[in-house]
Amino acid sequence: MISTSPQIGFDRFIQIDWVAAALRVRNRITSMDDLNGLLDAAGLGKEAKIKTRTKLNALVLDPRSDLSEFIDRGINLFTEGDSTQQDATCFAWGAALATYPYFGKVAEFTGRLTSIQGDCSVAEIHRRMSEVYGEREITKRATQAVLQTQANWGAIQRVEAGKRLARLASTSVADTIKISWLIEAALRYQGRAVGLATLQSTPVLYPFTFESPLAYVVCHSSELELRSEGPTQQFVALKATS
Repeated sequence: MISTSPQIGFDRFIQIDWVAAALRVRNRITSMDDLNGLLDAAGLGKEAKIKTRTKLNALVLDPRSDLSEFIDRGINLFTEGDSTQQDATCFAWGAALATYPYFGKVAEFTGRLTSIQGDCSVAEIHRRMSEVYGEREITKRATQAVLQTQANWGAIQRVEAGKRLARLASTSVADTIKISWLIEAALRYQGRAVGLATLQSTPVLYPFTFESPLAYVVCHSSELELRSEGPTQQFVALKATS
């Protein structure tokens, strides 16, 4: 019998330091030896190192063809000038949303469940993911890896002996082009237009607060567009390519 469960894809813990190192390699600031040295220092075995490198390739070093232009824009945007750890985190989050639906689905559930009281149980995230991806051991391991990754990237922290997730203070993003790129990442994950009124609070972007009015950001973006449905409803969508 062929399984109908969606593919998981993102099933490894990825430290933000490794993403930042991959960005330096991509920008020819350092060599692959430096990145491999970080992975070796983390004590990864041969197989774990190969799988981790596969994720870093997809996110930074060798993205798939349909995302290469999007990823390249993100790399240029978040590594220009004196880039910071925050820049690396913003890039990593957007790249992971666009590349790995599993990462996005964990972010969506986490963002939604922590939106009211600021925390939720880990068990509830696991239950929601199992409903979508199947009650499998790989689902549990992959969800754990994504939660660990999102914690390392500063979005959440484990509390109450690791049984609950607490949302951390959001990162403020002021640059309109960076905001536009993160919105584009969310739309690529969603695969559909999103209501302008709910865009700021869309669950997959829960670690971020945008300082600029989003209608202004969208109207000045070369990649996004506003669509009207009826007299009052406006939606944000990716511009159609010719």
